[in-house]
Amino acid sequence: MASPHPDLPRSLAGLSLRDLEYAQAVAELRHFGQAAERCGVSQPALSEQIRKLEAILGVTLFERTRRRVTLTSAGVTLLAQIERVMAEARHLLSLSHEQPQGLAGTVGLGAIETLGPYYLPFVLRLLRATRPGLSLRLAEGRTARLLDRLAEGALDMVLLAAPVPRGHFSTAPLFFEPFQLAAPPGHALAGLRRLVLDDLPTQDLLLLEEGHCLRDHALSLCDAKPVTRHATGLETLWQMIAAGEGYSLLPELAVSARPELRDLVVCRRLDDPDAGRTIVLAWRASDPREAAFRDLAGQLAANRPPCTHAPAQG
Repeated sequence: MASPHPDLPRSLAGLSLRDLEYAQAVAELRHFGQAAERCGVSQPALSEQIRKLEAILGVTLFERTRRRVTLTSAGVTLLAQIERVMAEARHLLSLSHEQPQGLAGTVGLGAIETLGPYYLPFVLRLLRATRPGLSLRLAEGRTARLLDRLAEGALDMVLLAAPVPRGHFSTAPLFFEPFQLAAPPGHALAGLRRLVLDDLPTQDLLLLEEGHCLRDHALSLCDAKPVTRHATGLETLWQMIAAGEGYSLLPELAVSARPELRDLVVCRRLDDPDAGRTIVLAWRASDPREAAFRDLAGQLAANRPPCTHAPAQG
């Protein structure tokens, strides 16, 4: 559709709020010299910018004589609109200054499925007490999907097990979560006095299905080849172990959350410092709230669950 005013400039690039402020000052003071002094510029510079503004608008705003400055009839109409534009600009600045610093309002937080049910209640209690202005929109999923949602902006931050792909994401370590060996009563491993990763057999190792980072951790720690015996989730894995199907490595927070299964599943800590995973908070590297995310990560790290410990440095 053609513009009803074909001679008008198609771009707003030539219009400047500073020039509108100059015009506003001249209209109020009716004096170019006083207006220049208020605006902190020289009178010739202010006069030149007013002339450029009039050229852009295509009208003369002020009638100038040696004794007085008055608004033209067009100037009266346009200065009223300039007043509204400048009021909205000042309102914009006011709104920006009122925005909360750091993390506040509703923030999307995701967590991997093998961590979320056991750690998120702890996070919610902590933040409800210390950050009442922060409301979390929670999501659970597998690592790849969570990172996709984080990259898309559907989530603001996610709780994952390291490592996290570099480049698009920044991370801060929160804590190291040990693994426990979980086996049915009577299993050969349940009776060993000392458990180390090198002693674990692979023939009856139960794993989560592909896509779970816990599966990858177990495979890397046990140096095992992929097996077909797998479960869709931790709850199914618990039941398979209780039924005598085999053993697995389970994260400490998940074990601590299910004391009622201790008669059906024997859980033992391993004598190996590498038997576990480092939990990190991740966010988009491009997110300008970097300092706020690191501040939150520091708070979570300082208030880690009792069954975890500080991650190794480096």
